[in-house]
Amino acid sequence: MASETDDHIPLSGLQHVVFCERQAALIHVERVWLENTATTLGRIVHERADTPGKDHRRGVRIARAVSLRSDRLRVVGQADTVEYHAAPTSALAEIPFPVEYKRGRARHQLADQVQLCAQAMCLEEMHRVTVEKGALFYDASHRRVAVEFTPELRARTEAAARRLHELVRRGEVPVATFAPKCRSCSLEPLCMPQVSASPQRAADYLARLFAQASER
Repeated sequence: MASETDDHIPLSGLQHVVFCERQAALIHVERVWLENTATTLGRIVHERADTPGKDHRRGVRIARAVSLRSDRLRVVGQADTVEYHAAPTSALAEIPFPVEYKRGRARHQLADQVQLCAQAMCLEEMHRVTVEKGALFYDASHRRVAVEFTPELRARTEAAARRLHELVRRGEVPVATFAPKCRSCSLEPLCMPQVSASPQRAADYLARLFAQASER
């Protein structure tokens, strides 16, 4: 995870804030992190993809572990892989095509798409070209999911950046909202969404702890 520099935040945080604002705040405001099987496997996938270097395949220049920055979004980060394709006209430079590696089976998840779109917007700013498409590669399915950077997706990406900046600036950690996705979150033991989502649940939980302690 890239660290904040001046008023820039980690690009990966945009994926977090779209997935769950409380998770994003726990990571980027409270600075807490826990590993579970899913995050460990995900880290291994990224470590394999993030070995710095360059390559050429069928006329495409491939760069790995590419540093990214956008002063517009105020984010810094790293792209797993960027493919540089030949531009359709000689007046243009190469066209970047970001590829983000993800754990699990192929799926259409907005949080992943926002993270990839943020990478594309960084590349646009850095290279002064338009990046229209990219891809998410899911290791279990071993295939790519194409992503088009539509105006709607770009707007969601900008909104995610603004929201994460707001949470960091305020030092705010939103109240938990329990959902099925909580079970896959590595921070669930710290977040305790089933308890903290409502005062009554919290009171019931504390009452059970007190009762258990009294029985000992």
